[in-house]
Amino acid sequence: MRKAIFLDRDGTLIETVPYLSRLSQIKLLNGVPEALSLLKGKGYSLVVVTNQSGVARGFFDVNFVLESHRRIQLLLEEAGVAVDAFYFCPHHPTEGDPPYKVDCDCRKPKPGLLLRAAGELGLELAGSWVVGDDLPDLMMARNLGLYFALVRSGYGRTLEEGGLLPPLREGEWVVDDLLAAAHLIANKSSG
Repeated sequence: MRKAIFLDRDGTLIETVPYLSRLSQIKLLNGVPEALSLLKGKGYSLVVVTNQSGVARGFFDVNFVLESHRRIQLLLEEAGVAVDAFYFCPHHPTEGDPPYKVDCDCRKPKPGLLLRAAGELGLELAGSWVVGDDLPDLMMARNLGLYFALVRSGYGRTLEEGGLLPPLREGEWVVDDLLAAAHLIANKSSG
């Protein structure tokens, strides 16, 4: 079984655009292809896990989320790398209409997306990492006892500067971006 890097999407892989609504808004953050290549080279599976409550809220549909992920994968492939899978939660516990207005087990910080990915892809959670830019990413990692790197490239900087980031525990770090996270992970996996 392989270990994985579970990656948040917005603010970690691509520029943050609140409720992304056009494929033309998708832009990879600096250093993302290099970071993913480094992590692949260390033998990690790369899995994107993202909350997409815009589906529940009626801002876009599931097909748009799937198209967005195809676009991200194409941009990555053009740069010589790819992620292994995309998983997303279209739900919201209080907004929208059924079947998407539901208190599910897949909305971060709950671990449903990671557990599903691990089961479907044959991944080992022990020793895996979560890399993201917001508190739900951190809490999801904590819920499963995974290593965590908070990137400042999205909401992470606001959390840190605003004093909203809870005290870090052992196995948790704050770094500038995904490339810095990849170097941290590579260093830790070599040591």
